[in-house]
Amino acid sequence: MTDYVTAWQCIGCGRIEAPQPCIGVCRDRKVRFAYADEHEEVLALARRAEQQSEALKTLVRKLAFTTPRDGEWEQCFRALQREARLAMTAPRSAQELPSTAIG
Repeated sequence: MTDYVTAWQCIGCGRIEAPQPCIGVCRDRKVRFAYADEHEEVLALARRAEQQSEALKTLVRKLAFTTPRDGEWEQCFRALQREARLAMTAPRSAQELPSTAIG
């Protein structure tokens, strides 16, 4: 997805493949760059993945610590299923998940 551009950067003056005023201590080293728009796209994907992860963690915590009332296990299970489907299909922050009355 992301292509890197390999260039040389001077460790003295910071020149990157273009003339810069040099202070006389130039020594090139290999550096890698990515296009800003590709970097932003990857960051956006990472943010969405993090939001979905948080929503799923919230759901797992509810599943781990919820004890349904006697005879109410099926209603509790169905509510958790609805939340799980929402969390998987629409990545949102954990605070935006519907608060379902469970147990």
